[in-house]
Amino acid sequence: MTTQIINKNETKTDVAQETSKFTIRVVMTMAAMIGVWALACLIGGLASGGVGNLIKGYVSTIIGY
Repeated sequence: MTTQIINKNETKTDVAQETSKFTIRVVMTMAAMIGVWALACLIGGLASGGVGNLIKGYVSTIIGY
């Protein structure tokens, strides 16, 4: 005669905490992607016009001239 033993393990999950973790990961990933894009744009601006033209363009954008 064999006896079957069934073990049931129950885990409780905090849905709010898991949602928060997921949201933070998504936001951090998007921030990293924006940072990489900004760095690529800065390198592209430096490569196309040099430091002087990049600063001149930035200042003229801020001032409006």
